[in-house]
This record gives sequence, structure tokens and C-alpha cells, in this order.
Amino acid sequence: MRTASKERNTKETKIKAKLNLDGSGKAKINTGCGFLDHMLTLFASHGKLDLEVNCKGDIEVDYHHTVEDVAIVIGALFKEALGDKKGIVRYGNMILPMDEALILTAIDFSGRSLLCYEANIRAKKVGDFDTELAEEFWMAFVRSASCTLHIRQLAGRNSHHIIEGMFKSAARSIRQAIAIDPEQKDNVPSTKGVL
Repeated sequence: MRTASKERNTKETKIKAKLNLDGSGKAKINTGCGFLDHMLTLFASHGKLDLEVNCKGDIEVDYHHTVEDVAIVIGALFKEALGDKKGIVRYGNMILPMDEALILTAIDFSGRSLLCYEANIRAKKVGDFDTELAEEFWMAFVRSASCTLHIRQLAGRNSHHIIEGMFKSAARSIRQAIAIDPEQKDNVPSTKGVL
């Protein structure tokens, strides 16, 4: 089974998390940030991942450390659960409509960390969540997961819809990329032989 668990403790956050790449979309999320909990719950559902995250962070300051550190841990879970990446499709992409918002994502579990992020989020906050933290989440995720991720907003005005579209689209792209290719299940999907 492609699973991983992590515990990460700093002076800013204490996190315990588990991931099953071959799950059914079950989520148990408690980060202290309601909007992040919502995003990670739908991320698990659309990715067909089983994800548990419990974080106690310095949210009396703001949500920055919690969002970034949770993303670091989730990225590390993916890296561990994928192992040598033998048999995976490797690439995934999705153009996802979320009402008036339209979000493109494309991912490559290449072993190289890169985020290309283009979004025009008009509001500074969704509830009490700083919208700039969406980019911070994905930056921390790609660094920790060692993957390349493109996120591009093609349309949209509502900030909640734009960010939700990102998480749903990324989850669907990841779901494609981590799927096992039955014709290549014994091979690493690279001419180098390693990712």
C-alpha cells in the first residue's frame, strides 16, 4: 500500500498527518483554519486520497505558519508514499470549472520542485483566510513533494471559487499522475531510469 505518516513539530506548529494514495477520498482535517480544512477536505475527495491532518499552530498570530507547514507535511507525505515512483503515470492535468472560475493545473512528479502560479484574486481575504496564502500553500507543497506544478486561473471573479477551483483541479491532476499505468507498472516513467 502506498501510505505515509509524518509528525512535524516546531515552535510555530505541531502537526500529525497520514496519507493513503489509494484511498476513497476520506478526510479528517483539523488545522484551526476553517477555510484550509474545507480546501483539504475537498482535495482529498477529488484526489480519492485518504488524508488525516491535525495541526496545532500559532493561529493567534495569523494562518501563515499553519498553512505553510501543513503544505510542507502533505508534500512530504506524497514524496514518501510514492517511493521510487515505479509504475506511476507521472503527469496529470485538469481544466476545472468552479462556477464562473476556470482553473488549469498540470503536474509532473519529476523530482524537481517548481511552481508556476498565475492568479488574479481580487479579495485580500476569504473569511479570515488571507488569499495570498493559496500561493504559499502550493509553493511549500511542491518544494516538499519535489514536483512541478502549474496553476493558472483562466477565468473567475469570486475569490472563494478561484481558490477552491485550484484545490479541486490540483487534486484531479494529482489523481491522474499518481495512478498506476498497468502497461508500465514495473518501470520508472523516465528515460533516466530514476525520478
